[in-house]
Amino acid sequence: MSRQNGRLSTTTASASGYVDPHVLPALPTLQTVEQYIITEKRGNCMPVFVELPAHFMTPCAAYLRIAKDSKYSFMLESTVNGENQGRYSFIGSDPFKVVRTGPGLDAQGDPMTVLQKELSVYKYIRIPELPTFTGGAIGYVSFDCVHYFEPKTARDLQDPLGIPEAVFMLADTLIVFDHLFQKLKIVSHVFCPSSASTVNLAFTYNTAVAKARRIAKLLLANHGAPLVVPQPPITPGGQAVSNVGSTGYKRFVTKLKEHIVKGDIFQAVPSQRLRRETNLHPFNAYLQLRQVNPSPYTFFLDCGDLQLVGASPETLCRVERNKVYNHAIAGTTHRGETPEDDERLGAELLKSEKDRAEHVMLVDLARNDVNRVCEPATVKVDSLMQLEKFSHVQHITSQVSGKLRPDKTRFDAFRSIFPAGTVSGAPKIRAIELISELEGERRGVYAGAVGRWDFAEDEMDTCIAIRTMTFKDGAAYLQAGGGIVYDSIEEDEYVETLNKLKANVRTIDLAERYHYELQQAAEAP
Repeated sequence: MSRQNGRLSTTTASASGYVDPHVLPALPTLQTVEQYIITEKRGNCMPVFVELPAHFMTPCAAYLRIAKDSKYSFMLESTVNGENQGRYSFIGSDPFKVVRTGPGLDAQGDPMTVLQKELSVYKYIRIPELPTFTGGAIGYVSFDCVHYFEPKTARDLQDPLGIPEAVFMLADTLIVFDHLFQKLKIVSHVFCPSSASTVNLAFTYNTAVAKARRIAKLLLANHGAPLVVPQPPITPGGQAVSNVGSTGYKRFVTKLKEHIVKGDIFQAVPSQRLRRETNLHPFNAYLQLRQVNPSPYTFFLDCGDLQLVGASPETLCRVERNKVYNHAIAGTTHRGETPEDDERLGAELLKSEKDRAEHVMLVDLARNDVNRVCEPATVKVDSLMQLEKFSHVQHITSQVSGKLRPDKTRFDAFRSIFPAGTVSGAPKIRAIELISELEGERRGVYAGAVGRWDFAEDEMDTCIAIRTMTFKDGAAYLQAGGGIVYDSIEEDEYVETLNKLKANVRTIDLAERYHYELQQAAEAP
């Protein structure tokens, strides 16, 4: 694998057997698409796909093959209950449009308004062969966008990372890995405005099928060399530097406790950011992270000038057929060295009065956020105070859901819940004001959202951008915080942030060591 114009260029080992991508059958047929769009007028956007067996293909290999020469690309994966692979992985490159929001960029202001306008032209038609995400927008919304949703929170903050406030990759062609049936579907879309004729639709259909077959050709290409990620020379052992240090973070805790005593807030979530210089290729970091810390939301986003590598455990806002879900995580302890130690630590966490009080507050806040956009009678706590275990930590978790009101959209649901109370505090608005004033810097992606907004107007899935690394200009940025209540202990809260950062710090260390040893071996006589 080489690098051309800064992008990935791929060569592969030979595949067993040969499939001619030009003759792969496409579904649904043109006749079915005409029936749904022209005759029955069900909508104007319909997925079509070609299918390949996935026996000899992994999501990472597929990503490397199609990301050749792409400035923008993405990979979304999932692990359920800390150990079982989620059913689907989504992989794409070369989006047909990229929207970056922020001062001087493609659009300014509320990113949900921008995105709603982009997606409003699509009236999606579901098909039973594809009961999941097939296309739409993939990207991130930074924490700092909260001031568009809640203007009271606006503050004049330093911007050390200098990244867009939001980036959306609009993708109409992508790969859907079905791990249950070991198949991959390469999906594109027929988009046909209401004025289109049957002739126009046939052309659009053939173009969409050609796009899917082109991706199939890339996946089946045989270049006779193994897939590798281009890795510049590595110097291991770099040190991560905090933007506030131990003293600064403990000062945050002390100040917030003073505000709690005054009655300004009940709880708040300050954070610290680590900057770690590294030559590690961001995708090599991702390959390591998915081994070190498999999570419900595991993702790699190449956003052009920055890359996001994340393994988030926490749903921010998921909408399925207009049902809204929010996943609250509050209460953390580390994993034990033995199974018995692990069980003891988990039991102690569940008995902790401080953690239980913090968690109940945030479940109430999540319920209020969901209730603002949902029919009140449908809002409920689906699960309360469950212990979930991840690679380095254990969490207390709960889930809240409700049915979206007819006069509200998924974008309203996102605004109502964003940012999560678990990364801001309660009452949310006042807590955000206080932590912004204390931290003095834009948070960037951290504590914002990463995810997908489907062509289907009643579907989206976003996670809270925690356990997430931002790679930019030769450095990785890692950030973590913790919930502060009246009886928080400064040293304990500081250590909790280090525990949360541990998986990502270890990811960089392990990946650097691995590639350094490979390079040393290659240079040995």
